[in-house]
Amino acid sequence: MKNLSRLILTTLLVFAIGNVNAQDENNPWQLTIGINAVDVFPVGEDAPQGDYFQEFYNVEDHWSILPAVSLISLQKYIDDGFSVGISGSINRLDKWGTALDGTPVSVDNLMYYAVDGSIKYSLSELFKTKKIEPFVGFGGGYTWIEEGTYNTFSNAESGSDLVGSGTLNGTVGLAYWFSDNIGITAQSTYKHSFNDYLTKHFQHSVGIALKFGGTDTDGDGIYDKHDLCPEVPGLEEFNGCPDTDGDSVIDKNDICPEVAGKVEFNGCPDTDGDGVSDPEDACIDIAGSIEMKGCPDTDGDGISDATDSCINEIGPLDNNGCPWPDADNDGVADKDDLCKDEVGSISNNGCPKLSNEVMKTINEFGAKINFAASSDKILGKKMFDILYKIKDILIENPVGNLLIEGYASADGSEEYNIELSVKRAEAVRDFLNKIGVNIERLEVRGLGVNSPVGNNESPEGRAENRRVQFIYKN
Repeated sequence: MKNLSRLILTTLLVFAIGNVNAQDENNPWQLTIGINAVDVFPVGEDAPQGDYFQEFYNVEDHWSILPAVSLISLQKYIDDGFSVGISGSINRLDKWGTALDGTPVSVDNLMYYAVDGSIKYSLSELFKTKKIEPFVGFGGGYTWIEEGTYNTFSNAESGSDLVGSGTLNGTVGLAYWFSDNIGITAQSTYKHSFNDYLTKHFQHSVGIALKFGGTDTDGDGIYDKHDLCPEVPGLEEFNGCPDTDGDSVIDKNDICPEVAGKVEFNGCPDTDGDGVSDPEDACIDIAGSIEMKGCPDTDGDGISDATDSCINEIGPLDNNGCPWPDADNDGVADKDDLCKDEVGSISNNGCPKLSNEVMKTINEFGAKINFAASSDKILGKKMFDILYKIKDILIENPVGNLLIEGYASADGSEEYNIELSVKRAEAVRDFLNKIGVNIERLEVRGLGVNSPVGNNESPEGRAENRRVQFIYKN
């Protein structure tokens, strides 16, 4: 019995190691209870045994069957069709083959015990079957047969009535499952003894198989391993998830789980049929456009009616869809019109352009503003009156800039005359600014002795050239 103890301990250890593997199938445990038959004849030995598989199905002459529950096994599913298991069986052998003259050979009800560990591989996936499960297996174990005529230790002083040896096992079998939990199973196992004193043999068995160990937390008939919503009862077609509104979008993916909707809208309806789901539709009862978030744009100004304060008038977004007021109807909104009460042009910011006569007057004023030699001082009431008139024209016409060009006579060097002409233009600019003209509307430029209006060879001509020239720019 020392070998028996070692075998049981080893087999339990192998099975325990198999238990730590991750499980991803429902009902991972399988308990099988049944009966077994032992056949020592078709194992490739001399008479009274026979060749391999000889008279393999000769139940009457060769199979020893104990008519009671004589086998129990427990298996644990691992992964990818593999299971590990342990089994124990008992029998009484009363048949040992056939003599050379064809007479069946009997033995005296020799006790048979076996403990086996196995690795089983299911072929269901290979054959795409569910109810019918072919399988194969291999493993090892330890078998004892009560000592008799054809099985005995070579050492008669062993002190044991049982002949025992380790075996290498190979199995083929078939199971039929009536449900996910209950089925019948039949298998044949060839056991090859490691020692000559224990005969090789076949062990056949049939039994009732029970699968268990799967959990169904929400009680919807779908095991948690395959239930995408294990805490909430659901439907098999949705992998265990509910679909409260019946729109084929499961609740956990359904933005509107209480109202039937469309798959393309994540389970929400589109009441007005405009292609925008109700939660995103700002005008749920009026068909609109996707660009307008489900609202119409009656006036076509690119602002949805939901936010357009003037749905029948085209207007900009920054005025809530309403047109800006234009009191003088010149096409320039009052907010941008520098001359709100006068019809003007867009290019002139809503103000009328200066007439040619006024522009000619401004441009001619420069000829009346002259300077003393080498001076940039504005002198004389006449020049001041002219500058005040220019100021009045600029104030009345708020659009446009005045370019002030300074000039000099031919006295002095070119560099000196350029500098002096700039100072004369700046003097006029500064005076106009002082009396009320925005300096940003005034530009200056010094041209030195260029474009003379008088003869620089005479004192009178040089006096005419010491001047400024005005150019009004609309």
